[in-house]
Amino acid sequence: MTMRFFATPQDAETAFYDALERADLDAMMAIWAEDEEVLCTHPNGERLAGFAAVREGWRQVFSSGPRASVRLGGQVHRQGILLALHSAHEHYSVPGEEAPRPPVIASNVFVRGAQGWHLLSRHASGAPAAVAADISATLH
Repeated sequence: MTMRFFATPQDAETAFYDALERADLDAMMAIWAEDEEVLCTHPNGERLAGFAAVREGWRQVFSSGPRASVRLGGQVHRQGILLALHSAHEHYSVPGEEAPRPPVIASNVFVRGAQGWHLLSRHASGAPAAVAADISATLH
């Protein structure tokens, strides 16, 4: 698999959400650092450690249902020389579903290496009901 070069963590994040919306496994994995230290936790899922486990987790996500579009809100970015942290509220909508899905709170950690910026760790979890209500209220 070929790693893509991302000049900024924002470029890597944009590519992440594009791959997510297209359910494109190869594009998704080109964003991840090719490292056994990578971690990914999907909402209501276990922590996946290592590149192969993360790839298998995304393969299962992409094969399990319809494609969703994602809108981001409440974004917070922190960046140093070698690491960047992006936290956001993710709002998913799926064609054919009338009600929006509850928001997801996600944190993505990007690492800078010789091949530019890549995703090192992602943790996503469903927002607690009280927080989800507050997040949804600010959208309208």
